[in-house]
Amino acid sequence: MIPLSFGQLGLWFIHQMNPGSSMYTMQLASRLTGQLDSTALEEALRDVVQRHESLRTVIRDGEGMPHQVVLDISECGVRLEYEELSEEELHQAMHECSEHPFDLVRDLPLRAWLFALGPLEHVLLISMHHIVSDGWSLGPLTRDLARAYEARRRGAEPNMPPLPVQYADYTLWQRQLLGREEDPDSLASRQLAHWRSVLDGIPQELRLPADHPRRPMSDFAGGTIEFTLDADLHRALVEVARTENATMFMVLQAGFAALLSKLGAGTDIPIGSPVAGRMDDALTDLIGYFVNMLVFRVDVSGDPGLRDLVKRVQTVALDAYENQDIPFDRLVTALNPARSRTRHPLFQVMFTLESDADAGLKFDGLTDVPLDIDGGSSMFDLALSLRENFGPDKEPAGMDVFLEYQLDMFERETAQHMADGYRRMVAALAADSDAPISTVDLPMNSARTQS
Repeated sequence: MIPLSFGQLGLWFIHQMNPGSSMYTMQLASRLTGQLDSTALEEALRDVVQRHESLRTVIRDGEGMPHQVVLDISECGVRLEYEELSEEELHQAMHECSEHPFDLVRDLPLRAWLFALGPLEHVLLISMHHIVSDGWSLGPLTRDLARAYEARRRGAEPNMPPLPVQYADYTLWQRQLLGREEDPDSLASRQLAHWRSVLDGIPQELRLPADHPRRPMSDFAGGTIEFTLDADLHRALVEVARTENATMFMVLQAGFAALLSKLGAGTDIPIGSPVAGRMDDALTDLIGYFVNMLVFRVDVSGDPGLRDLVKRVQTVALDAYENQDIPFDRLVTALNPARSRTRHPLFQVMFTLESDADAGLKFDGLTDVPLDIDGGSSMFDLALSLRENFGPDKEPAGMDVFLEYQLDMFERETAQHMADGYRRMVAALAADSDAPISTVDLPMNSARTQS
């Protein structure tokens, strides 16, 4: 039997508790303009499912433990559901499809729909469960689908180099890499010891400017504020990162930590951020769930300037990357923080930075516009996600920003104030990175600190 990876195991247990939830599904949606061959697209989708075993994997129980079962392509009913509808009907149709839960025991963990808005106007929606895919998998998915589509449109078989490994190989390698926690010389034991030290005394719950107290039970319904950082600010932030010998991730996360502290969260700010988890080149082109979650514990004490805060974040980040192999669920089990069904353990806010390098489908003869789907749920109190955009010569072209918030805790007006506050905070960082964060004026008068 092929075991689940440690990341999959955590998602499986969550799925068992909430089998009808769509919280751990992910979507790729694109508006395609031009002459599209729907038959070739369905054949290409089947080619991708055949190429990546993860996309034809179901989860079964055996001897008391869940394990992966890879189906033969002949057992897989890979279909591209086709529907003609109007522009006015599109949003509701996409929402209903994206909210449809997966039965991981019986269903393929991938579904696809093609909505025809007219002869030359279509929207492709692909939905996958996180147990077989992560955000970094969208690059291999879109590249392989585009290559297969071009071949099928010509009536040819796709000619793609074989993958060096499959996801099942990774799950076995992961266990070998980490070793047993009881072995003091194992990687798992050493990294657990590191995180025990780093996270000792971490706040169990971050103090946030909530409008409502945390409920005993939550349905994790969420809202999203979307906004942009313009190209001029993007260029200025790139310059800050270059000057400080830091990454854009570090600069933007420093701005988020500063914002949270200004909002009353204190000076000990734990922020969760995902890492790709693809520690070997053989995993680069593979679709699967490799992502791990790291806790960045940012010290905002002493009213630092934003330049100093970037340096603190850099130190924390580099330290975290050196110890990123231990799965987050195993870390939580080892540290055993106080548990709550309405509060994420170890951190309640998440920060993510993406690049548009692999975004979208590159189909010859078709214009592609990626579409964002509001899933309507948020597993974190707050989640700030940024996506960098670049021009044809790789010049900074601005950032798309998404602030997710839990509806149980925040009114939309408060979330909007926080979004405006983040824009102002990073603008201040770009304008004067030596200014103490206390000098940054935020438009937060209507937000209230959680009691």
